[in-house]
Amino acid sequence: MNKIYLDNAATTPLSEEVIDAMVDTMKMNFGNPSSTHSFGQEAKILIENVRRQIADYLHVTPAEIIFTSCGTESNNMIIKSSVEHLGVERIISSPLEHKCVSESILDMKNRKGVEVNYIRPDEKGDIDLGRLEELLKGSDKKTLVSLMHANNEIGNLTDIKRVAELCRQYNALFHSDTVQTMAHMNLDFSEIMVDFASCSAHKFHGPKGIGFAFIRKATGLKGIITGGPQERSLRAGTENVAGIVGLGKALELSLTHMNDYKDHMQAIKDYAIEKLSAAIPGIKFNGRSSEKNNSLYTVLSALLPYKNPLIGLQLDMKGIAISQGSACSSGASKPSMVMMMVLTEDEMDACTPLRISFSHLTTKADIDSLTTALKEISENFVIEKTNVEHR
Repeated sequence: MNKIYLDNAATTPLSEEVIDAMVDTMKMNFGNPSSTHSFGQEAKILIENVRRQIADYLHVTPAEIIFTSCGTESNNMIIKSSVEHLGVERIISSPLEHKCVSESILDMKNRKGVEVNYIRPDEKGDIDLGRLEELLKGSDKKTLVSLMHANNEIGNLTDIKRVAELCRQYNALFHSDTVQTMAHMNLDFSEIMVDFASCSAHKFHGPKGIGFAFIRKATGLKGIITGGPQERSLRAGTENVAGIVGLGKALELSLTHMNDYKDHMQAIKDYAIEKLSAAIPGIKFNGRSSEKNNSLYTVLSALLPYKNPLIGLQLDMKGIAISQGSACSSGASKPSMVMMMVLTEDEMDACTPLRISFSHLTTKADIDSLTTALKEISENFVIEKTNVEHR
């Protein structure tokens, strides 16, 4: 059976060039980067080269790039250290955030008594920046704003440049989870004045278990993993040299081919919208995921006009990998918070959400196979429902 992968927002397959670079590093550069001998210093040079590469991409200084294990660790470190070390007493966020952000915020509320204000999104999943400004005006407490750049389920984009401007105006810190947009969009942090951002390499064909945090020097953030002086004393522990090299190679490939990849994926996304709309009467698309200029080109969130909690399994049995929501909550018995925010009660009770996410490897033939499979499942579902009603 030919298998089709359409869950790239959860993770992406490793590029062959990335695998080769990592294997070479594991063979030739096994030294501990903290060692002063040549073996260690050769490994250290590899790390610093990637750090400079990332800094050049983001238009920041290398000292502001801290390697971590993933976006989850980066987000945890930023949020918790902001409270522990920077005196943050209030956090403004949204119910649409990734679970690692929302749970970190809740932890700070429960353990540290931090005040939390949520900006409820509208039915399209958009954040009201006017409401954000009202909240920023309304308190003198030291505040951290945490709003993601692109939602991982519906693809909605937040104007983080404008958010950063508001935070500067009202002396608040700004953290953005940029896991879904890093290496997929041009990000210039000399113009977009975020204080903190996060990255996971496996979202752009790099390895799992490696990412980084952007921490603007002026903030004075401190680490929460203590021990040695690695990563400017912000993240103790021997660095994952092969992982960092893999991240660097994946970033290089993504930046080199960004425009071509974007054009390809946008065309695939447009094709998917066209084919699914024609094949499945009543299908809808959630948030702004079907709008070319208002959503990330890698994600399409669909809503099937019937309730079928087994659809993910049914598609998997046909060789098609897809998600019904964020991978972090895929085993949950209830819908994700994102879906609860953008769907009506009737839609929650009677419809089935699907997240289709693309890479530069996705083809129109993959979409044809998905459309055929969904049409067959939908038609069988209608027949079975009709039979049950007439018994």
